[in-house]
Amino acid sequence: MSIGLLRLLKQEGLIPSGKVEEKYRKALDNNKNIIPMFFDDKVIAPEDLASLVSRVFNYPQFDLRAFPARKILTDVMEEAQIQENRCIPIFKRGKRVFVAVSDPTILQNVQKFVFNSGLSPELVIVRDDQLDSMLEQFSQSNTALIKEMGMDANLQEAQAETMIVSGEEEDDGPIAKFIQKVLFDAVNTGASDIHFEFYEFMARVRYRTDGVLREVVQPPLALRNNLASRIKVMAKLDISEKRIPQDGRIQLQFSKGSKAIDFRVSTMPCLFGEKVVMRILNSDAGFLNINQLGFEDFQKDLILEAIHRPYGMVLVTGPTGSGKTVSLYTCLNILNTDDVNISTAEDPAEINLPGINQVNVNDKQGLTFEAALKAFLRQDPDIIMIGEIRDLGTADIAIKAAQTGHMVFSTLHTNNAPATLSRMLNMGVAPFNIASAVNLIMAQRLARRLCSNCKAPMERPPEKVLREAGFTDEDLAGNWTMYRAVGCEACKGKGYKGRAGLYEVMPMTERMKAVIMKGGTEVDIANIAYEEGLVDLRRSGLLKVMQGITTLEEVLATTNEG
Repeated sequence: MSIGLLRLLKQEGLIPSGKVEEKYRKALDNNKNIIPMFFDDKVIAPEDLASLVSRVFNYPQFDLRAFPARKILTDVMEEAQIQENRCIPIFKRGKRVFVAVSDPTILQNVQKFVFNSGLSPELVIVRDDQLDSMLEQFSQSNTALIKEMGMDANLQEAQAETMIVSGEEEDDGPIAKFIQKVLFDAVNTGASDIHFEFYEFMARVRYRTDGVLREVVQPPLALRNNLASRIKVMAKLDISEKRIPQDGRIQLQFSKGSKAIDFRVSTMPCLFGEKVVMRILNSDAGFLNINQLGFEDFQKDLILEAIHRPYGMVLVTGPTGSGKTVSLYTCLNILNTDDVNISTAEDPAEINLPGINQVNVNDKQGLTFEAALKAFLRQDPDIIMIGEIRDLGTADIAIKAAQTGHMVFSTLHTNNAPATLSRMLNMGVAPFNIASAVNLIMAQRLARRLCSNCKAPMERPPEKVLREAGFTDEDLAGNWTMYRAVGCEACKGKGYKGRAGLYEVMPMTERMKAVIMKGGTEVDIANIAYEEGLVDLRRSGLLKVMQGITTLEEVLATTNEG
Protein backbone atom coordinates (compact mmCIF):
# COMPACT_ATOMS: atom_id res chain seq x y z
CA MET A 1 0.00 0.00 0.00
CA SER A 2 2.77 2.44 0.84
CA ILE A 3 6.20 3.21 -0.61
CA GLY A 4 7.12 4.46 2.88
CA LEU A 5 6.69 1.00 4.41
CA LEU A 6 8.68 -0.54 1.57
CA ARG A 7 11.57 1.84 2.30
CA LEU A 8 11.36 1.13 6.04
CA LEU A 9 11.61 -2.63 5.57
CA LYS A 10 14.48 -2.18 3.13
CA GLN A 11 16.35 0.00 5.65
CA GLU A 12 15.82 -2.67 8.31
CA GLY A 13 17.41 -5.20 5.97
CA LEU A 14 14.23 -7.24 5.68
CA ILE A 15 13.82 -6.72 1.92
CA PRO A 16 16.87 -7.12 -0.35
CA SER A 17 17.33 -4.92 -3.42
CA GLY A 18 16.65 -6.54 -6.74
CA LYS A 19 13.82 -8.71 -7.95
CA VAL A 20 12.04 -8.92 -4.58
CA GLU A 21 11.87 -5.14 -4.21
CA GLU A 22 10.87 -4.76 -7.86
CA LYS A 23 7.95 -7.14 -7.29
CA TYR A 24 6.55 -4.94 -4.49
CA ARG A 25 7.04 -1.75 -6.50
CA LYS A 26 5.17 -3.26 -9.45
CA ALA A 27 2.30 -4.18 -7.12
CA LEU A 28 2.23 -0.60 -5.83
CA ASP A 29 2.05 0.72 -9.40
CA ASN A 30 -1.09 -1.43 -9.85
CA ASN A 31 -2.66 0.08 -6.70
CA LYS A 32 -2.35 -3.18 -4.75
CA ASN A 33 -1.99 -3.42 -0.98
CA ILE A 34 1.50 -4.85 -0.50
CA ILE A 35 1.29 -5.43 3.27
CA PRO A 36 -0.32 -8.93 2.96
CA MET A 37 2.47 -9.76 0.46
CA PHE A 38 5.04 -9.17 3.21
CA PHE A 39 3.29 -11.75 5.35
CA ASP A 40 2.87 -14.25 2.49
CA ASP A 41 6.57 -13.97 1.66
CA LYS A 42 7.43 -14.31 5.37
CA VAL A 43 9.34 -11.01 5.25
CA ILE A 44 7.84 -10.05 8.61
CA ALA A 45 4.98 -11.19 10.86
CA PRO A 46 1.91 -8.96 11.48
CA GLU A 47 2.76 -8.39 15.16
CA ASP A 48 6.39 -7.57 14.33
CA LEU A 49 5.38 -5.10 11.60
CA ALA A 50 3.01 -3.30 14.02
CA SER A 51 5.78 -3.07 16.66
CA LEU A 52 8.33 -1.83 14.13
CA VAL A 53 6.01 0.83 12.69
CA SER A 54 4.97 1.98 16.18
CA ARG A 55 8.62 2.39 17.23
CA VAL A 56 9.86 4.12 14.07
CA PHE A 57 6.90 6.49 13.58
CA ASN A 58 6.40 7.01 17.32
CA TYR A 59 2.68 6.15 17.41
CA PRO A 60 1.05 4.09 20.20
CA GLN A 61 -0.14 0.54 19.54
CA PHE A 62 -3.69 -0.66 20.05
CA ASP A 63 -5.22 -4.16 20.20
CA LEU A 64 -8.31 -4.14 17.95
CA ARG A 65 -9.54 -7.45 19.36
CA ALA A 66 -10.97 -5.50 22.32
CA PHE A 67 -12.91 -3.10 20.06
CA PRO A 68 -16.43 -3.97 18.77
CA ALA A 69 -17.21 -3.11 15.13
CA ARG A 70 -20.51 -1.47 16.11
CA LYS A 71 -18.61 1.34 17.86
CA ILE A 72 -16.82 2.55 14.72
CA LEU A 73 -17.41 6.32 14.41
CA THR A 74 -19.31 6.54 11.14
CA ASP A 75 -20.10 10.23 11.75
CA VAL A 76 -16.40 11.04 11.29
CA MET A 77 -15.79 9.08 8.10
CA GLU A 78 -18.13 7.30 5.72
CA GLU A 79 -17.93 3.55 5.13
CA ALA A 80 -16.51 4.00 1.62
CA GLN A 81 -13.67 6.18 2.98
CA ILE A 82 -12.99 3.73 5.81
CA GLN A 83 -12.81 0.74 3.48
CA GLU A 84 -10.83 2.47 0.74
CA ASN A 85 -8.15 3.86 3.10
CA ARG A 86 -8.14 0.91 5.54
CA CYS A 87 -8.44 3.11 8.60
CA ILE A 88 -10.95 3.01 11.46
CA PRO A 89 -12.00 5.98 13.64
CA ILE A 90 -12.36 4.31 17.04
CA PHE A 91 -13.02 7.03 19.62
CA LYS A 92 -13.06 10.77 20.30
CA ARG A 93 -11.51 12.78 23.09
CA GLY A 94 -12.21 16.49 23.03
CA LYS A 95 -11.35 17.80 19.58
CA ARG A 96 -9.25 14.74 18.73
CA VAL A 97 -10.32 11.54 17.04
CA PHE A 98 -8.16 8.42 17.28
CA VAL A 99 -7.86 6.49 14.02
CA ALA A 100 -6.56 2.92 13.86
CA VAL A 101 -4.19 2.17 10.93
CA SER A 102 -1.60 -0.42 10.03
CA ASP A 103 0.16 1.98 7.64
CA PRO A 104 0.80 5.44 9.20
CA THR A 105 2.02 6.91 5.91
CA ILE A 106 -1.63 7.47 4.91
CA LEU A 107 -1.92 10.27 7.51
CA GLN A 108 -2.53 12.88 4.79
CA ASN A 109 -5.56 10.96 3.47
CA VAL A 110 -6.95 10.58 6.99
CA GLN A 111 -6.55 14.31 7.66
CA LYS A 112 -8.41 15.14 4.44
CA PHE A 113 -11.46 13.04 5.34
CA VAL A 114 -11.54 13.87 9.06
CA PHE A 115 -11.20 17.63 8.33
CA ASN A 116 -14.92 17.91 7.53
CA SER A 117 -15.80 16.76 11.06
CA GLY A 118 -13.83 19.63 12.67
CA LEU A 119 -11.67 17.12 14.56
CA SER A 120 -7.91 16.52 14.56
CA PRO A 121 -6.81 12.92 13.81
CA GLU A 122 -4.42 11.02 16.05
CA LEU A 123 -3.08 7.72 14.65
CA VAL A 124 -2.80 4.48 16.61
CA ILE A 125 -1.05 1.45 15.12
CA VAL A 126 -2.85 -1.91 14.90
CA ARG A 127 -1.95 -5.27 13.41
CA ASP A 128 -2.86 -5.47 9.73
CA ASP A 129 -4.58 -8.83 10.10
CA GLN A 130 -6.74 -7.45 12.93
CA LEU A 131 -7.54 -4.39 10.80
CA ASP A 132 -8.63 -6.64 7.91
CA SER A 133 -10.87 -8.66 10.22
CA MET A 134 -12.46 -5.51 11.66
CA LEU A 135 -13.14 -4.00 8.22
CA GLU A 136 -14.83 -7.24 7.16
CA GLN A 137 -16.97 -7.27 10.32
CA PHE A 138 -17.90 -3.62 9.71
CA SER A 139 -19.01 -4.32 6.16
CA GLN A 140 -21.01 -7.37 7.23
CA SER A 141 -22.67 -5.49 10.11
CA ASN A 142 -23.86 -2.72 7.77
CA THR A 143 -25.21 -5.29 5.31
CA ALA A 144 -26.96 -7.02 8.23
CA LEU A 145 -28.57 -3.71 9.22
CA ILE A 146 -29.94 -3.34 5.74
CA LYS A 147 -31.35 -6.88 5.94
CA GLU A 148 -32.93 -6.03 9.30
CA MET A 149 -34.88 -3.33 7.49
CA GLY A 150 -36.10 -5.83 4.91
CA MET A 151 -34.89 -3.53 2.18
CA ASP A 152 -32.31 -5.78 0.52
CA ALA A 153 -34.68 -8.36 -0.97
CA ASN A 154 -35.71 -8.05 -4.59
CA LEU A 155 -34.41 -4.62 -5.50
CA GLN A 156 -35.59 -5.66 -8.98
CA GLU A 157 -35.46 -2.79 -11.45
CA ALA A 158 -33.85 -0.46 -8.91
CA GLN A 159 -30.67 -2.50 -9.11
CA ALA A 160 -30.93 -3.66 -12.70
CA GLU A 161 -28.11 -1.25 -13.43
CA THR A 162 -26.06 1.16 -11.38
CA MET A 163 -27.98 4.24 -10.26
CA ILE A 164 -26.66 7.40 -11.93
CA VAL A 165 -26.67 10.63 -9.92
CA SER A 166 -26.22 13.83 -11.96
CA GLY A 167 -24.23 12.02 -14.63
CA GLU A 168 -21.99 10.07 -12.20
CA GLU A 169 -22.45 6.44 -11.23
CA GLU A 170 -23.45 5.97 -7.60
CA ASP A 171 -21.49 3.49 -5.44
CA ASP A 172 -23.13 0.19 -4.50
CA GLY A 173 -22.43 0.12 -0.73
CA PRO A 174 -25.25 -0.93 1.62
CA ILE A 175 -26.17 2.68 2.56
CA ALA A 176 -26.33 3.72 -1.09
CA LYS A 177 -28.43 0.64 -1.90
CA PHE A 178 -30.85 1.43 0.90
CA ILE A 179 -31.33 5.04 -0.27
CA GLN A 180 -31.67 3.79 -3.84
CA LYS A 181 -34.45 1.40 -2.77
CA VAL A 182 -36.25 4.12 -0.77
CA LEU A 183 -36.18 6.55 -3.70
CA PHE A 184 -37.16 3.87 -6.22
CA ASP A 185 -40.17 2.77 -4.14
CA ALA A 186 -41.23 6.37 -3.54
CA VAL A 187 -41.32 7.10 -7.27
CA ASN A 188 -43.14 3.83 -8.03
CA THR A 189 -45.82 4.42 -5.37
CA GLY A 190 -46.51 7.97 -6.54
CA ALA A 191 -45.16 9.70 -3.42
CA SER A 192 -44.64 13.46 -3.57
CA ASP A 193 -42.21 13.75 -0.62
CA ILE A 194 -39.81 11.52 1.34
CA HIS A 195 -39.03 12.27 5.00
CA PHE A 196 -35.91 10.89 6.73
CA GLU A 197 -36.42 11.56 10.46
CA PHE A 198 -34.15 10.78 13.42
CA TYR A 199 -35.10 10.72 17.10
CA GLU A 200 -33.40 9.69 20.33
CA PHE A 201 -34.43 6.05 20.25
CA MET A 202 -35.71 5.53 16.71
CA ALA A 203 -35.39 6.60 13.10
CA ARG A 204 -38.02 6.39 10.39
CA VAL A 205 -38.65 7.02 6.71
CA ARG A 206 -42.07 8.30 5.63
CA TYR A 207 -43.66 8.92 2.23
CA ARG A 208 -46.31 11.55 1.54
CA THR A 209 -48.73 9.91 -0.86
CA ASP A 210 -51.95 11.62 -1.96
CA GLY A 211 -51.30 14.30 0.64
CA VAL A 212 -51.02 11.87 3.59
CA LEU A 213 -47.79 10.85 5.36
CA ARG A 214 -47.23 7.16 6.08
CA GLU A 215 -44.28 5.35 7.61
CA VAL A 216 -42.55 2.83 5.33
CA VAL A 217 -39.51 1.66 7.30
CA GLN A 218 -37.57 2.23 10.54
CA PRO A 219 -33.84 2.05 9.76
CA PRO A 220 -31.51 1.24 12.69
CA LEU A 221 -30.23 4.29 14.57
CA ALA A 222 -26.67 3.19 13.75
CA LEU A 223 -27.28 4.40 10.19
CA ARG A 224 -28.50 7.85 11.23
CA ASN A 225 -25.42 9.86 10.26
CA ASN A 226 -24.63 7.69 7.24
CA LEU A 227 -28.04 8.25 5.67
CA ALA A 228 -28.02 12.03 6.09
CA SER A 229 -24.40 12.30 4.90
CA ARG A 230 -24.96 10.12 1.82
CA ILE A 231 -27.99 12.17 0.73
CA LYS A 232 -26.02 15.41 1.27
CA VAL A 233 -23.19 14.07 -0.88
CA MET A 234 -25.66 13.15 -3.62
CA ALA A 235 -27.17 16.67 -3.46
CA LYS A 236 -23.69 18.28 -3.43
CA LEU A 237 -24.28 19.87 -0.02
CA ASP A 238 -21.65 20.58 2.64
CA ILE A 239 -21.48 17.40 4.74
CA SER A 240 -19.33 19.13 7.39
CA GLU A 241 -22.03 21.75 8.06
CA LYS A 242 -24.66 20.32 10.38
CA ARG A 243 -25.71 23.48 12.25
CA ILE A 244 -27.80 25.27 9.62
CA PRO A 245 -30.46 24.20 7.08
CA GLN A 246 -29.28 23.48 3.54
CA ASP A 247 -31.09 23.13 0.22
CA GLY A 248 -29.96 21.18 -2.82
CA ARG A 249 -31.12 19.13 -5.74
CA ILE A 250 -30.50 15.60 -7.02
CA GLN A 251 -31.09 14.42 -10.56
CA LEU A 252 -30.84 10.66 -10.93
CA GLN A 253 -31.56 7.76 -13.23
CA PHE A 254 -32.31 4.34 -11.77
CA SER A 255 -30.67 2.73 -14.79
CA LYS A 256 -28.91 3.77 -17.98
CA GLY A 257 -31.35 4.96 -20.59
CA SER A 258 -34.17 5.51 -18.10
CA LYS A 259 -35.78 8.90 -17.57
CA ALA A 260 -33.97 11.24 -15.15
CA ILE A 261 -35.97 12.19 -12.03
CA ASP A 262 -35.39 15.38 -10.02
CA PHE A 263 -35.49 15.50 -6.21
CA ARG A 264 -35.41 18.76 -4.25
CA VAL A 265 -33.50 18.19 -0.99
CA SER A 266 -33.89 20.15 2.25
CA THR A 267 -31.95 19.44 5.46
CA MET A 268 -32.83 20.74 8.93
CA PRO A 269 -30.69 20.30 12.08
CA CYS A 270 -32.81 18.74 14.85
CA LEU A 271 -32.04 17.49 18.37
CA PHE A 272 -30.91 14.02 17.31
CA GLY A 273 -29.56 14.51 13.81
CA GLU A 274 -30.47 16.22 10.58
CA LYS A 275 -33.96 15.71 9.19
CA VAL A 276 -33.93 15.36 5.41
CA VAL A 277 -36.98 15.96 3.23
CA MET A 278 -36.88 15.19 -0.47
CA ARG A 279 -39.57 16.54 -2.82
CA ILE A 280 -40.05 14.46 -5.97
CA LEU A 281 -40.43 16.88 -8.85
CA ASN A 282 -42.86 15.50 -11.40
CA SER A 283 -41.75 16.86 -14.77
CA ASP A 284 -44.70 15.12 -16.49
CA ALA A 285 -47.20 17.24 -14.56
CA GLY A 286 -46.70 20.17 -16.93
CA PHE A 287 -48.06 18.11 -19.83
CA LEU A 288 -51.43 17.49 -18.21
CA ASN A 289 -54.44 18.37 -20.29
CA ILE A 290 -56.72 20.95 -18.67
CA ASN A 291 -59.52 18.36 -18.82
CA GLN A 292 -57.50 16.11 -16.48
CA LEU A 293 -57.31 18.69 -13.68
CA GLY A 294 -60.94 18.29 -12.62
CA PHE A 295 -62.46 21.68 -13.49
CA GLU A 296 -66.18 21.91 -13.97
CA ASP A 297 -67.03 22.90 -17.58
CA PHE A 298 -68.02 26.46 -16.68
CA GLN A 299 -64.81 26.92 -14.63
CA LYS A 300 -62.69 25.70 -17.53
CA ASP A 301 -64.38 28.18 -19.87
CA LEU A 302 -63.65 31.08 -17.49
CA ILE A 303 -59.97 30.10 -17.24
CA LEU A 304 -59.46 29.66 -20.98
CA GLU A 305 -61.08 33.02 -21.65
CA ALA A 306 -58.85 34.76 -19.07
CA ILE A 307 -55.52 33.25 -20.18
CA HIS A 308 -56.14 33.98 -23.86
CA ARG A 309 -56.50 37.70 -23.27
CA PRO A 310 -53.58 39.74 -24.69
CA TYR A 311 -52.58 41.10 -21.28
CA GLY A 312 -53.52 41.05 -17.61
CA MET A 313 -52.82 38.94 -14.53
CA VAL A 314 -54.02 35.48 -13.49
CA LEU A 315 -53.41 34.57 -9.83
CA VAL A 316 -53.59 31.09 -8.30
CA THR A 317 -53.87 30.79 -4.50
CA GLY A 318 -53.76 27.97 -2.01
CA PRO A 319 -51.51 26.37 0.60
CA THR A 320 -48.24 24.62 -0.17
CA GLY A 321 -48.84 21.33 -1.95
CA SER A 322 -52.26 22.26 -3.33
CA GLY A 323 -51.22 21.90 -6.98
CA LYS A 324 -50.80 25.57 -7.90
CA THR A 325 -47.69 24.95 -10.00
CA VAL A 326 -49.37 22.16 -11.99
CA SER A 327 -52.35 24.41 -12.74
CA LEU A 328 -50.10 27.25 -13.90
CA TYR A 329 -47.97 24.99 -16.09
CA THR A 330 -51.06 23.46 -17.64
CA CYS A 331 -52.09 26.98 -18.65
CA LEU A 332 -48.58 27.76 -19.92
CA ASN A 333 -48.57 24.54 -21.93
CA ILE A 334 -51.76 25.67 -23.69
CA LEU A 335 -50.13 29.02 -24.54
CA ASN A 336 -46.70 27.57 -25.43
CA THR A 337 -46.57 28.09 -29.20
CA ASP A 338 -43.81 29.15 -31.59
CA ASP A 339 -45.06 32.74 -31.83
CA VAL A 340 -44.84 33.66 -28.11
CA ASN A 341 -41.95 34.22 -25.70
CA ILE A 342 -42.61 32.73 -22.25
CA SER A 343 -40.30 33.26 -19.25
CA THR A 344 -40.70 31.93 -15.71
CA ALA A 345 -38.94 32.65 -12.39
CA GLU A 346 -39.36 29.95 -9.74
CA ASP A 347 -37.87 28.77 -6.46
CA PRO A 348 -36.97 26.27 -7.84
CA ALA A 349 -38.31 25.30 -11.28
CA GLU A 350 -40.20 22.07 -10.52
CA ILE A 351 -41.38 21.19 -14.03
CA ASN A 352 -39.19 21.27 -17.12
CA LEU A 353 -41.20 22.41 -20.14
CA PRO A 354 -39.43 22.73 -23.53
CA GLY A 355 -40.03 26.08 -25.22
CA ILE A 356 -40.21 28.02 -21.93
CA ASN A 357 -37.28 30.02 -20.53
CA GLN A 358 -37.07 28.99 -16.89
CA VAL A 359 -35.01 30.75 -14.21
CA ASN A 360 -34.25 29.50 -10.69
CA VAL A 361 -34.21 32.43 -8.29
CA ASN A 362 -31.22 32.64 -5.94
CA ASP A 363 -31.62 35.16 -3.14
CA LYS A 364 -28.02 34.69 -1.95
CA GLN A 365 -26.72 35.74 -5.36
CA GLY A 366 -29.18 38.62 -5.67
CA LEU A 367 -31.39 36.88 -8.25
CA THR A 368 -34.70 37.54 -6.49
CA PHE A 369 -38.17 37.35 -8.02
CA GLU A 370 -38.09 41.14 -8.39
CA ALA A 371 -34.67 41.11 -10.11
CA ALA A 372 -35.74 38.28 -12.46
CA LEU A 373 -38.95 40.12 -13.35
CA LYS A 374 -37.04 43.29 -14.18
CA ALA A 375 -34.73 41.28 -16.43
CA PHE A 376 -37.66 39.55 -18.14
CA LEU A 377 -39.10 42.91 -19.18
CA ARG A 378 -35.90 43.59 -21.14
CA GLN A 379 -36.17 40.20 -22.89
CA ASP A 380 -39.16 41.03 -25.14
CA PRO A 381 -41.65 38.80 -23.25
CA ASP A 382 -45.22 37.94 -24.14
CA ILE A 383 -46.04 35.78 -21.11
CA ILE A 384 -44.36 35.86 -17.69
CA MET A 385 -44.79 33.52 -14.73
CA ILE A 386 -43.56 34.47 -11.25
CA GLY A 387 -43.41 31.55 -8.83
CA GLU A 388 -44.79 33.63 -5.96
CA ILE A 389 -45.55 37.29 -5.23
CA ARG A 390 -43.93 37.77 -1.82
CA ASP A 391 -43.44 41.52 -1.50
CA LEU A 392 -44.56 44.92 -2.77
CA GLY A 393 -41.58 45.29 -5.13
CA THR A 394 -42.42 42.09 -7.01
CA ALA A 395 -46.15 42.89 -6.97
CA ASP A 396 -45.62 46.39 -8.40
CA ILE A 397 -43.44 45.20 -11.30
CA ALA A 398 -45.82 42.28 -12.05
CA ILE A 399 -48.80 44.65 -12.16
CA LYS A 400 -46.98 47.14 -14.40
CA ALA A 401 -46.10 44.28 -16.75
CA ALA A 402 -49.75 43.21 -16.83
CA GLN A 403 -50.80 46.79 -17.56
CA THR A 404 -48.31 47.23 -20.41
CA GLY A 405 -49.28 44.41 -22.72
CA HIS A 406 -48.01 41.24 -21.00
CA MET A 407 -49.86 38.24 -19.63
CA VAL A 408 -48.62 37.57 -16.09
CA PHE A 409 -49.20 34.40 -14.04
CA SER A 410 -48.31 34.07 -10.36
CA THR A 411 -49.28 32.51 -7.02
CA LEU A 412 -50.18 33.81 -3.56
CA HIS A 413 -50.80 32.06 -0.25
CA THR A 414 -54.39 32.86 0.75
CA ASN A 415 -57.38 30.77 1.84
CA ASN A 416 -59.75 31.73 -0.97
CA ALA A 417 -60.08 33.91 -4.04
CA PRO A 418 -61.61 37.05 -2.43
CA ALA A 419 -58.92 37.00 0.30
CA THR A 420 -56.30 37.52 -2.42
CA LEU A 421 -57.43 41.11 -2.85
CA SER A 422 -56.94 41.82 0.88
CA ARG A 423 -53.49 40.22 0.72
CA MET A 424 -52.43 42.49 -2.14
CA LEU A 425 -53.86 45.57 -0.43
CA ASN A 426 -51.98 44.66 2.75
CA MET A 427 -48.76 44.43 0.71
CA GLY A 428 -49.33 48.04 -0.29
CA VAL A 429 -50.63 47.58 -3.84
CA ALA A 430 -52.89 50.48 -4.85
CA PRO A 431 -56.56 49.52 -5.38
CA PHE A 432 -56.69 51.00 -8.90
CA ASN A 433 -53.70 48.85 -9.90
CA ILE A 434 -55.47 45.68 -8.71
CA ALA A 435 -58.65 46.64 -10.54
CA SER A 436 -56.88 47.39 -13.81
CA ALA A 437 -54.44 44.45 -13.87
CA VAL A 438 -56.12 41.32 -12.44
CA ASN A 439 -58.16 39.22 -14.88
CA LEU A 440 -58.94 36.18 -12.76
CA ILE A 441 -58.19 34.66 -9.36
CA MET A 442 -58.34 30.92 -8.73
CA ALA A 443 -58.15 29.22 -5.34
CA GLN A 444 -57.61 25.48 -5.12
CA ARG A 445 -57.20 22.45 -2.88
CA LEU A 446 -56.48 18.78 -3.51
CA ALA A 447 -58.80 16.10 -2.12
CA ARG A 448 -58.04 12.39 -2.18
CA ARG A 449 -59.76 10.55 -5.02
CA LEU A 450 -61.71 7.36 -4.25
CA CYS A 451 -60.11 4.18 -5.54
CA SER A 452 -62.17 3.15 -8.56
CA ASN A 453 -61.50 -0.54 -7.85
CA CYS A 454 -63.00 -0.74 -4.38
CA LYS A 455 -65.24 2.28 -3.69
CA ALA A 456 -68.63 1.15 -2.43
CA PRO A 457 -72.06 2.82 -2.50
CA MET A 458 -73.35 3.95 0.88
CA GLU A 459 -76.57 5.23 2.34
CA ARG A 460 -76.77 9.00 2.47
CA PRO A 461 -76.34 10.61 5.92
CA PRO A 462 -79.37 12.34 7.50
CA GLU A 463 -80.70 15.34 5.58
CA LYS A 464 -79.68 17.71 8.40
CA VAL A 465 -76.03 16.63 8.08
CA LEU A 466 -76.09 17.10 4.31
CA ARG A 467 -77.65 20.59 4.59
CA GLU A 468 -75.04 21.63 7.17
CA ALA A 469 -72.36 20.46 4.74
CA GLY A 470 -73.79 22.75 2.05
CA PHE A 471 -76.03 20.60 -0.12
CA THR A 472 -79.03 22.46 -1.59
CA ASP A 473 -82.67 21.38 -1.92
CA GLU A 474 -82.00 20.68 -5.58
CA ASP A 475 -79.03 18.48 -4.68
CA LEU A 476 -81.03 16.51 -2.13
CA ALA A 477 -83.79 15.90 -4.66
CA GLY A 478 -81.32 14.66 -7.26
CA ASN A 479 -80.59 11.05 -8.20
CA TRP A 480 -76.93 10.55 -7.25
CA THR A 481 -74.99 8.02 -5.19
CA MET A 482 -72.64 8.68 -2.33
CA TYR A 483 -69.61 6.39 -2.00
CA ARG A 484 -67.30 5.38 0.83
CA ALA A 485 -63.64 4.34 0.92
CA VAL A 486 -63.08 0.59 1.35
CA GLY A 487 -59.48 -0.39 0.58
CA CYS A 488 -57.94 -2.99 -1.71
CA GLU A 489 -54.61 -4.14 -3.07
CA ALA A 490 -54.63 -1.48 -5.81
CA CYS A 491 -54.82 1.38 -3.29
CA LYS A 492 -52.72 -0.37 -0.60
CA GLY A 493 -55.77 -0.64 1.65
CA LYS A 494 -56.32 3.11 1.90
CA GLY A 495 -59.50 3.35 -0.15
CA TYR A 496 -58.09 6.35 -2.02
CA LYS A 497 -55.80 6.54 -5.02
CA GLY A 498 -54.70 9.83 -6.56
CA ARG A 499 -56.13 13.28 -5.92
CA ALA A 500 -58.76 15.52 -7.45
CA GLY A 501 -58.71 19.30 -7.60
CA LEU A 502 -61.30 21.48 -5.88
CA TYR A 503 -61.43 24.91 -7.52
CA GLU A 504 -62.82 28.37 -6.85
CA VAL A 505 -62.58 30.38 -10.08
CA MET A 506 -63.35 34.09 -9.70
CA PRO A 507 -63.12 36.35 -12.78
CA MET A 508 -62.66 40.05 -12.04
CA THR A 509 -65.97 41.61 -13.15
CA GLU A 510 -66.81 45.28 -13.65
CA ARG A 511 -68.83 45.35 -10.41
CA MET A 512 -65.86 43.99 -8.46
CA LYS A 513 -63.50 46.52 -10.02
CA ALA A 514 -65.83 49.37 -9.07
CA VAL A 515 -66.03 48.16 -5.45
CA ILE A 516 -62.23 47.78 -5.24
CA MET A 517 -61.73 51.32 -6.57
CA LYS A 518 -64.05 52.60 -3.83
CA GLY A 519 -62.03 50.83 -1.12
CA GLY A 520 -64.24 47.75 -0.79
CA THR A 521 -63.23 44.90 1.52
CA GLU A 522 -62.78 41.19 1.03
CA VAL A 523 -66.32 40.63 2.32
CA ASP A 524 -67.73 43.08 -0.23
CA ILE A 525 -65.96 41.28 -3.07
CA ALA A 526 -67.10 37.87 -1.77
CA ASN A 527 -70.73 39.02 -1.63
CA ILE A 528 -70.60 40.22 -5.24
CA ALA A 529 -68.87 37.00 -6.32
CA TYR A 530 -71.59 34.84 -4.74
CA GLU A 531 -74.30 36.99 -6.28
CA GLU A 532 -72.65 36.45 -9.67
CA GLY A 533 -72.61 32.67 -9.20
CA LEU A 534 -69.18 31.92 -7.69
CA VAL A 535 -68.71 28.23 -6.89
CA ASP A 536 -66.49 28.20 -3.80
CA LEU A 537 -64.17 25.42 -2.67
CA ARG A 538 -66.80 23.71 -0.52
CA ARG A 539 -69.34 23.72 -3.34
CA SER A 540 -66.73 22.42 -5.76
CA GLY A 541 -66.04 19.55 -3.34
CA LEU A 542 -69.74 18.72 -2.97
CA LEU A 543 -70.03 18.48 -6.76
CA LYS A 544 -67.17 15.93 -6.67
CA VAL A 545 -69.05 13.98 -3.99
CA MET A 546 -72.18 13.85 -6.14
CA GLN A 547 -70.06 12.70 -9.08
CA GLY A 548 -68.66 9.82 -7.00
CA ILE A 549 -65.08 11.13 -7.20
CA THR A 550 -64.43 11.60 -3.47
CA THR A 551 -66.10 11.29 -0.07
CA LEU A 552 -67.96 13.88 1.97
CA GLU A 553 -65.50 13.35 4.84
CA GLU A 554 -62.58 14.20 2.58
CA VAL A 555 -64.28 17.36 1.26
CA LEU A 556 -65.15 18.58 4.76
CA ALA A 557 -61.58 18.00 5.94
CA THR A 558 -60.06 19.70 2.89
CA THR A 559 -62.32 22.77 2.80
CA ASN A 560 -62.74 23.39 6.53
CA GLU A 561 -61.55 26.97 7.06
CA GLY A 562 -62.06 26.76 10.81
